[in-house]
Amino acid sequence: MQKIISYIFILTFIFTTYLHAEESKILKIGNEKANITVKVFSSLTCPHCAKFHLNIFAKLKTQYIDADQVLFEHHSFPLDLAALNAEKMLRSVRNKEKSFQLLSKIYENQNQWAVGSDIVKINKSLKKIGLEFGLKNKIIENYLKDENIQDQILNERIKAQKNYKIESTPTIYINKKKYEGDHNFKSFKKAIDKLL
Repeated sequence: MQKIISYIFILTFIFTTYLHAEESKILKIGNEKANITVKVFSSLTCPHCAKFHLNIFAKLKTQYIDADQVLFEHHSFPLDLAALNAEKMLRSVRNKEKSFQLLSKIYENQNQWAVGSDIVKINKSLKKIGLEFGLKNKIIENYLKDENIQDQILNERIKAQKNYKIESTPTIYINKKKYEGDHNFKSFKKAIDKLL
């Protein structure tokens, strides 16, 4: 009996450690114990995702995230190789605040780097954004080549598709409910305020 209990304990520990490791790969900012979690599934080459982020995130951060009322999660859902590579570069930043600053830069400059089909040119434009942000060239190169990070991102995309039935980007969830409102701060604020 003691052996069975020990075995169950070890399995539970491994399983919860694995879950925590999987969850920790999601880019998030805010109070982990907040009553409201906003999950945004987006592709960094998607103009609608850029619009949502640029119109809503900064105000949401000031009014709710920094006030510990909302936990915000960016879930990568790349629709093409360019978006995948942008996500890989984004993962090279360890600091949460800086990660979201780089995410904003990537979206702000989307019209400059996410154009055409030449991935070499796209990567060069991405690296320029990263270098201007203060990243080291070698680190960017390493992350762009890293197949483990690529697999990690693609596995997250597969799980998101399975668990959240993503049909388009961005797909936004506030807690467990899909947000269907307009992509402006006024509408989004109403949805948040209802839950406070």
